[in-house]
Amino acid sequence: MNTNPSSPPVARSSAPDAKSIVAVASGKGGVGKTTVAVNLAVALAQQGFRVGLLDADIYGPNVPMMMGKNDAQLTSTENQKIRPIESYNVKIVSIGFVQQGDAAVIWRGPLVGRMIQQFLTDADWGTLDYLIVDLPPGTGDAQLTLSQAVPLTGAVIVTTPQDVALSDAKKGVNMFLKVSVPVLGIIENMSYFLCPNCNHRTEIFSHGGAREAAAKLNVPFLGEVPLDIRVREGGDAGKPIVTHSGQSVIKDAFNQIAASLNTQIESIHAKNEKSAIGKVFKLS
Repeated sequence: MNTNPSSPPVARSSAPDAKSIVAVASGKGGVGKTTVAVNLAVALAQQGFRVGLLDADIYGPNVPMMMGKNDAQLTSTENQKIRPIESYNVKIVSIGFVQQGDAAVIWRGPLVGRMIQQFLTDADWGTLDYLIVDLPPGTGDAQLTLSQAVPLTGAVIVTTPQDVALSDAKKGVNMFLKVSVPVLGIIENMSYFLCPNCNHRTEIFSHGGAREAAAKLNVPFLGEVPLDIRVREGGDAGKPIVTHSGQSVIKDAFNQIAASLNTQIESIHAKNEKSAIGKVFKLS
């Protein structure tokens, strides 16, 4: 397994055998993008899908901690493919399994792109229904590498309700549209706070901005996720909120978003299949 991007580039192999490849992105950091990606991946796995999770945030790989595998290390298969780490029935690849502890990754953009491409094409993902890709914030090298390296089914944009985050989220939507990647929807994270003692609702970061932005940009609104201390506790402990026993508003929110995303993607695949069949009959 070659995980040193300064060495000669590896020969590119085929794209992952995944029915759907979904990028989870954000215009800015701090909006809970990785939290959404992790819980979305686990929720889909709980619903019976075969799921992979690629941590493409090379500079800030938090997926290993949030999935309870902070001390795991990548190894190679017999045919020199990267063997993903498994947690909660999700296959995971992350630079955090290579550069552990507080070691910083100090690479220029082209090296980051090469590393993401290697994780995509040289990992033994097996056959997947979903490959969820947790991208770094912004609209730079990682986003462009992903959109060019594999056929993305689409992108999900994560934002919080306040104007400063929404402004960057709109840039993220426009970036994916410019590179011909469908935007599957916007998720409003930290949408509101529900007091666990008195049940009083407080809209700390305002509320509803993502829904309005989705309407203006003509993209789907996938749902809102409340602000809840159990999300932070679960992330630090490596226990995503969707794995907790019992029901909760926030767990239900992630499950609803996962179900809505799957329904939308199945519709996209059905339309593409119908279009392909139509072309065959037209040619014949």
